[in-house]
Amino acid sequence: MWAYQSVFYQIYPIGFCGAPHQNDGVTVPRIAKAADWAGHIEKLGCDAVYFSPIFESDSHGYDTRDFRKVDCRLGTNKDFAAVCKAMHGQGVKVVLDGVFNHVGRGFWAFRDVQEKKWDSPYKDWFHISFEGNSNYNDGFWYEGWEGHYELVKLNLQNPAVVDHLLDCIRGWVEEFDIDGLRLDVAYCLDKDFLRRLRAFCDGLKPDFFLVGELLHGDYNQFVNDGMLHSCTNYECYKGLYSSMNSMNLFEITHSLLRQFGPENWTLYRGKHLLSFVDNHDVTRVASILSTPEHLPLIYALLFGMPGIPCIYYGSEWGAKGEKSQGDDALRPSFDEPEWNELTDAIAAMANAHKNSKALCCGDFKQLVLTNKQCIWQRQTEDERVLVAVNIDAEPCTVHFDAGCGQALDLITGKLHDFGGGSELPAYSAAFWKMER
Repeated sequence: MWAYQSVFYQIYPIGFCGAPHQNDGVTVPRIAKAADWAGHIEKLGCDAVYFSPIFESDSHGYDTRDFRKVDCRLGTNKDFAAVCKAMHGQGVKVVLDGVFNHVGRGFWAFRDVQEKKWDSPYKDWFHISFEGNSNYNDGFWYEGWEGHYELVKLNLQNPAVVDHLLDCIRGWVEEFDIDGLRLDVAYCLDKDFLRRLRAFCDGLKPDFFLVGELLHGDYNQFVNDGMLHSCTNYECYKGLYSSMNSMNLFEITHSLLRQFGPENWTLYRGKHLLSFVDNHDVTRVASILSTPEHLPLIYALLFGMPGIPCIYYGSEWGAKGEKSQGDDALRPSFDEPEWNELTDAIAAMANAHKNSKALCCGDFKQLVLTNKQCIWQRQTEDERVLVAVNIDAEPCTVHFDAGCGQALDLITGKLHDFGGGSELPAYSAAFWKMER
């Protein structure tokens, strides 16, 4: 599966393109801006882009009106097809947001129910009771997602609904040549639907990638040979920034050992979860870290741990944004990409990760662990890489059995000598490819 050796880049199109918050019905080809960033994404070392919702919606994209039509605030289907062509031209795969748990009140089938009530052929597409009423005085009650009644829950046990969604996915592949889907609130989706989706996508396009948004619980319930290839690793998302802010690398290391370590009870060894330090739903990492010098180091942990790294647009140069200020603060429009020392570091680590079989697929083992220093080992049959991070303001020397005399640092390209222990400079990270 191509995604297991990839680095992802996430774009939230409505914010990224500076589109109006509410659908104004005016068609403007704002999505063309994404094509202008294709070179930046490739230069950064990312070879897959995940677009948050792009289809016609009421407001933020997760309240879909029509799965067959690109949101007019972003342009036309033809405009987005050109973006996908530009991405593919740079060797960048395209993954779309599949929002299949719910739709907006403007969804065409729900509008039909509002108009015709019992006589609508689409009344069973939703969870409706005509014995009640909604907050919007529709004359019937319906189930909304987690109490949000602007998000109308779909009935995924209705074959007609499933057939419609699968037909739309087929259209996305034919029209845009997409390479996969990120499934919104996958933890809410009917598991029989997920099984049918996987079987359908396996036959639709070779190596079509399915990654689900999961928060807590046992990811194996959804990530397996019959359902999803991957899911969001929210457990380690929290562990990454919390370890930095509390100066306690035991937290993230123990989470990784629990998930991917060498013990028989390890939960997810051999699986490839989507790893991230921020996204469109959470405070940006540059705003959540209490020590600015830790910013490149948290990316070293991200690229060094098992999983598929994902970079959120703007965070590669340290853009800030706090969840407490609302979603708009997390989803801004930038005139053009920026590039600084942080971007240089992320690009070097992204390329090191992509080109290292051990970092993409290797086993995980702890070699050195203190509150402020860690050395992890990632190993396959033919490659061994050590990930060394010092989050302290002071340098330190660590002693361990490196198993060789010197190694190549995949980040800097310099040789490292292990003769008398390893010197870790203050606020430093290294990816050492060990001699065989």
